[in-house]
Amino acid sequence: MNEKNTGEIKYLSFIEGREYVKAGLALLFLAGVMMFALYGLGSGHVNIMLVVAAVIGGYMAMNIGANDVANNVGPAVGAGALTLGGAILIAALFESAGALLAGGEVVNTVKKGIIDPMAITSSDTFVWLMMAALLAGAIWLNIATALGAPVSTTHSIVGGVMGAGIAAAGVDIVNWGKMGAIAASWVISPVMGGLIAAAFLYLVKRTITYQENMLEAGKKVVPLLSAMMAWAFSTYLILKGLKKIWKVEFLTAVGLGALIAIAVYFIVRPMIAKAASSLKNDKGGVNQLFTMPLICSAALLSFAHGANDVANAVGPLAAINDVFASGGISHKAAIPLWVMMVGAVGIVIGLALYGPKLIRTVGSEITDLDKSRAFCVAMAAAITVIIASQLGLPVSSTHIAVGGIFGVGFLREYLKSNYQGMVDEIKHHQDGKPEAITEFITQFEAAAPERKKAMLKEVKKKSNKAHLSKKERKRLKKAYKNELVKRSHFLKIAGAWVITVPASAAMAGMLFYMIRGIMLP
Repeated sequence: MNEKNTGEIKYLSFIEGREYVKAGLALLFLAGVMMFALYGLGSGHVNIMLVVAAVIGGYMAMNIGANDVANNVGPAVGAGALTLGGAILIAALFESAGALLAGGEVVNTVKKGIIDPMAITSSDTFVWLMMAALLAGAIWLNIATALGAPVSTTHSIVGGVMGAGIAAAGVDIVNWGKMGAIAASWVISPVMGGLIAAAFLYLVKRTITYQENMLEAGKKVVPLLSAMMAWAFSTYLILKGLKKIWKVEFLTAVGLGALIAIAVYFIVRPMIAKAASSLKNDKGGVNQLFTMPLICSAALLSFAHGANDVANAVGPLAAINDVFASGGISHKAAIPLWVMMVGAVGIVIGLALYGPKLIRTVGSEITDLDKSRAFCVAMAAAITVIIASQLGLPVSSTHIAVGGIFGVGFLREYLKSNYQGMVDEIKHHQDGKPEAITEFITQFEAAAPERKKAMLKEVKKKSNKAHLSKKERKRLKKAYKNELVKRSHFLKIAGAWVITVPASAAMAGMLFYMIRGIMLP
């Protein structure tokens, strides 16, 4: 993200730096949630505990918006494909759609998979447990957002449920096998996100930016990437979003998704060709071709995030609501529309009020992102989150998105270092005047990958003279690493990820004892 984009974020966020305005608007939303819980449910009587739980759920949702959603749309905003206002609008539409259409299964996984609700014999104790978990997760996210640390909301709520559960019924209440599987997914998801993002970026470089005629290559490849995105989105929507009214087999959904992808390809191809006709044949021009696909990718990621992570805000709230509705603790709970709406609206408000800080961290402080790199990150994050949601795993979109950014950065480091080594060999193997060497390097830079290999091979034949020692090459490689990926941010983010679960668990345990002490006669 360059200075112009950073200034645009500050300009569009009219509440930037005005903490009292942001706090006032946040309190206004929570007051609205409270008033709805008091008078809008139509139950005929007021349940104070449900009202408090609804407010805490709204508070949690806002913190998810400030932290997680910022990570999802940050690459698009940082690359200049979306303004902050556009990102908020897309988040509002697609986060809500994902939550309402495809969020139910993940809610149930969060509710049942971490602790055994049947180990809690008292419904009152279960309500206190869920309230403590929800409040602990929300407070920790608030602290992390204030510090500018992109932590996992899934970590926060899982740690909260675990800590409050242990405080209520001991360590045996925790499903440690399930916790192990969830912990493994926390490691797998950033690695998967990084590998997929790096693979997409390498594909873009090999097929577009390494070609002599980049725009001509972009006219062919960008529509294919757009079709791939359409295939992933439509297949997921058919499998998850429409299952309540139309159930289809997996292969059928894949086939229908392929048909939609083919249609998208033929629609997008002339649009890309028209856009390319007015662009320069350089990386800047090629990047412009990714603007619309990147916006669509942000929409896809928002939908997947809504399906997967709104559960973190409304899962415990849905469990509390079910206790009051049924009079007991059950394995499954219906997710009322108003519960999902609290989560969806809260996420959008949190993004609008407190998201810019994390958007800047993700968009500019890890590695430099242009439109093609941001597209690769968004696609990797979307595909990984969709797979996780399909499997019912409460993975962290923060880990996936940040892992994708690091994957892009590390690939750039490798390619830059490798390219610098080739240029160095050209300079010190090529015979001739400095002007001739400069001209040869210019031709080398513009050549396709196959031509580069041939040119380098020809140069090596002329001389066996080596220039850089092993120590000097290592120093050069280190310099490129420091330039393209900031190691300090890697350590900061990793440290925040490690501490989230124990911090949230400890806080939830203390909050449970406080709530129980207040409620018991």
